[in-house]
Amino acid sequence: MSDHAGKDIAQVVGAAVNPIVAKVWQLAEPLCSGEGMQLVHVEFQRERGGRILRLYLDKPEGVTLDDCAAISRQLGDILDVGLDSQAPYRLEVSSPGANRPLGRWRDFEQNKGKRITIRSAVPLEGRTNYTGVLNDINSLTVQLTVGRKTVDIQFADIVKANLVE
Repeated sequence: MSDHAGKDIAQVVGAAVNPIVAKVWQLAEPLCSGEGMQLVHVEFQRERGGRILRLYLDKPEGVTLDDCAAISRQLGDILDVGLDSQAPYRLEVSSPGANRPLGRWRDFEQNKGKRITIRSAVPLEGRTNYTGVLNDINSLTVQLTVGRKTVDIQFADIVKANLVE
């Protein structure tokens, strides 16, 4: 069921639901790559303290606080110029942690057979949150086994996905 057409950067978690997420990926990824880091996931959401733009970074030897601060300083300027958002937000940059976010199609591909959680923007059978074993992915859907049931979730509808430790 694998389809390599899904590897396109346009197909990242949250991008289809929130255009700001797509734009931040486009602006932040070259900076992160240039600094030797991988952009893992981008979130833009309303929380108790206001809007948060959160980026998760990784690199083989692990991300340090200094890495996060350096990316945050540089990215702040890039976003001020390139992001057409009238809404104020707070920028947070961190490492992915134990329950690593799955941000791209390839992250799902690499984690087949593992337990994950998915939050969908569109309810399926009245639910938007799922925890199960990742069976497969193609450019359109992610297939999970939830209990004894198989669920197909549209990739474009996924707002957030994480590994479950």
